[in-house]
Amino acid sequence: MAKKTLTVEDQDLFRQTIGKVRAVNADKVLLNKQIKPKPYPKQLSTDESSHLLESAITGLETVGLEDSISFLAPGLQNKVLKKLRRGFFDLDAEIDLHGLTSNAAKAQLMSFLNDCVKSGCHCVHIVHGKGYRSADNHPVLKNNLNLWLRQYTDVQAFCSASSKDGGAGAVFVLLRLAEKYNHADEQERL
Repeated sequence: MAKKTLTVEDQDLFRQTIGKVRAVNADKVLLNKQIKPKPYPKQLSTDESSHLLESAITGLETVGLEDSISFLAPGLQNKVLKKLRRGFFDLDAEIDLHGLTSNAAKAQLMSFLNDCVKSGCHCVHIVHGKGYRSADNHPVLKNNLNLWLRQYTDVQAFCSASSKDGGAGAVFVLLRLAEKYNHADEQERL
């Protein structure tokens, strides 16, 4: 390739455009090692109600003092609900909510259910009371619990407890097993 010659005017224009230039004394570049920040664990959601379904459940009738409540998640057989009513499943945990305000009961219920799911509980007993002290004999906690449990993603089924376990003032709840237990069961079968 032929070397291009520049005129004196082009050289002067080049020097004016570039400005002052200083000579490089060393031709090696030292890279500064930047200190990388330490990794930190991802913060888990502190919102206890994050397990509730977004969609609103409509058409849910209000229940009275002595009415029983029940629910079966889609895809489950009716035998599961019958077994739950008869006490086939061992109880892993229990909580008593009656006497609390609606907001306090919801906060405690969500925390309780989240802890139960994390620890691998399968069947839990929730006492909500019948609502005798509620205004107009309308059981507030019982109706709210009926809605909240239907919205909770890990609840597979629930039904009113037997008379010896609280009757219409308590429910048995069947929770979905945690994923870690499902994988362990599959490995045992192999």
